[in-house]
Amino acid sequence: MLSLDPKSLSTSKLHSYLLNAVAPRPIAFASTVDVDGNPNLSPYSFFNVFSANPPILIFSPSRRVRDNTEKHTLQNVEATKEVVINVVNFDMVHQMSLSSTEYPEGVNEFEKAGLTMLKSEIVKPFRVAEAPVQFECKVNDIIKLGTEGGAGNLVICEIVKFHIDEDVLNEDGSINQKKLDLVARAGGNYYSRAIKGFFEIPKPLSGLGIGVDNFPDYVKNSMVLTGNDLGMLGNIEALPTEIEVKAFIEDLGSRYPDIKTKTHRQKHKLARNYLSFGDIESAWKILLS
Repeated sequence: MLSLDPKSLSTSKLHSYLLNAVAPRPIAFASTVDVDGNPNLSPYSFFNVFSANPPILIFSPSRRVRDNTEKHTLQNVEATKEVVINVVNFDMVHQMSLSSTEYPEGVNEFEKAGLTMLKSEIVKPFRVAEAPVQFECKVNDIIKLGTEGGAGNLVICEIVKFHIDEDVLNEDGSINQKKLDLVARAGGNYYSRAIKGFFEIPKPLSGLGIGVDNFPDYVKNSMVLTGNDLGMLGNIEALPTEIEVKAFIEDLGSRYPDIKTKTHRQKHKLARNYLSFGDIESAWKILLS
């Protein structure tokens, strides 16, 4: 058996071991606002429920390992003492992943990920309308676990109101776990779908994905593409050029002779097929043709 002294490892190496060994972990999709009311949305997998009376959730936005800076979520909860923790199901997992991109301060991750801001009833941060369960919370305390990169900050949240989508409830009002269809985080690119097991999502681009807010309206408002499709499509640094689209469509014509005359709906269905294989660039070329 490999035996390791944490102090002998780099923080990044130790971090990797911990994320891979302590898994899968539930995801806190944390919605906050700054003192001026600007929204922020980001997922955290150092998270769980710790008490029912009072109802307490704790999540930990760690200091960034690479440069020891604080995340916007931590700065916001320190300033406002409020947060909404949304749970993440499979239908929104790619949008959640896109929102974890390190966009600059002031960028609205709701818009980037194509998620809907829903006004809360007690706290100021918005709820994620697509999330099947949403917890409005007051922050009771923040416990800082260190000052170096990788150090956690325990945000102790008391639930003051929560909301459950009736579609995930049984007839007796209890939550149906299969209908809830939660996902959890593991190491590397791995996630775990509660009812099916492990799957992978490539990490968001370090160069920043364009986000759903930069899509053409006919793509953003598609009746065919799902939230997960939009999340995948948003994780690209730049849209293909007209020349690239034309060359791709000419080549595709040998397999789909009617590609140039297909309707938007038909093209969107074909693009979904490419997305199912993780081919985002080809999907975009079809959508833009």
